[in-house]
Amino acid sequence: MNAATKNAELAAATERDPRWAAVLARDPQADGTFYYAVRTTGVYCRPSCAARRARPENVCFYARREDAERAGFRPCRRCQPDQPSRAEQHAAKVTAACRLLDAADDAPNLAQLAQRVGLSAYHFHRVFKQITGLTPKQYAAAQRERRVREQLATSGTVTDAIYDAGYHANSRFYETADAVLGMTPSAYRAGGANARIRFAIAQCSLGAILVAQSERGVCAILMGDDPDALARDLQDRFPRAELIGGDAGFEQLVARVVGFVEAPALGLDLPLDLRGTAFQRRVWQALREIPPGSTASYTEIAQRIGAPKAVRAVAGACAANALAVAIPCHRVVRTDGSLSGYRWGVERKRALLEREAQQRSSGGEEHTEP
Repeated sequence: MNAATKNAELAAATERDPRWAAVLARDPQADGTFYYAVRTTGVYCRPSCAARRARPENVCFYARREDAERAGFRPCRRCQPDQPSRAEQHAAKVTAACRLLDAADDAPNLAQLAQRVGLSAYHFHRVFKQITGLTPKQYAAAQRERRVREQLATSGTVTDAIYDAGYHANSRFYETADAVLGMTPSAYRAGGANARIRFAIAQCSLGAILVAQSERGVCAILMGDDPDALARDLQDRFPRAELIGGDAGFEQLVARVVGFVEAPALGLDLPLDLRGTAFQRRVWQALREIPPGSTASYTEIAQRIGAPKAVRAVAGACAANALAVAIPCHRVVRTDGSLSGYRWGVERKRALLEREAQQRSSGGEEHTEP
């Protein structure tokens, strides 16, 4: 075999390897998953390295940098694959900043946080939002919200809980209390006492379905195989609320929800009682903008809300959704299109997607939830 033929075969083998596409794209998402080495230069690099692109016949791949070094290659001086990646460095700095915010009674401002982690204020703000999905100010607010929920369960008074959580004035908390707690602080502290939740359980083609409504709107749509388990789930969510079985008028609302499950193109124009963090509410709004018959990956949702690094947090927000079909987390799939976990079972997720795809292909009217 002459040298030209051998090089052609080596090049073809490299180009068939899916890792070569990541090298061509200089994909930072591939960093850490493998390394590539160049025989003619004797160096190994990260997939995202900005150095001049090597000829494919000169490239070989290694799962670990130790393997590349054992084979005699030295680390590239440009991308420094033997050092923590820039993404890893940023993640460590953001983690340190989050710990500072978690522990602080008075949250440091942006400039103070940036100085503590060794970044400029502008760069730190951008990196923090990319990784967490929130600005530092929003993250600090979310931590205060978490603390006030904890304090309401233990403090002597609502006012004590508000100040102990880090709010410097009652008015600042009450401005957002309804969205944070879903009810007044006094009612939340009482475990939902005095709140009236109407509910009913019906059957649909996917099994049992529970629909519950507060004074603000539909607060739960739960699916499962056991109606009693759905009722217990609702009771756990509102341990001291007054749960009231739905009357004939409420049954009509349940019928509308069931009808939407069976025929998504009908739409579901109902007021919703959304209770979640600022980040969760952003994710849920993005989910409602996915039309029936379409899907989006967790990565795409993270990009749509301006937080491309917060893919795991997006998945967590999907898992926290208590409004099946109304907040269509079943339309979120893995990057390769495969189905991932679903709170109400992967088979229900598959059935919902297949039903929506069939209706779309048959010419059913598309509808995006409001």
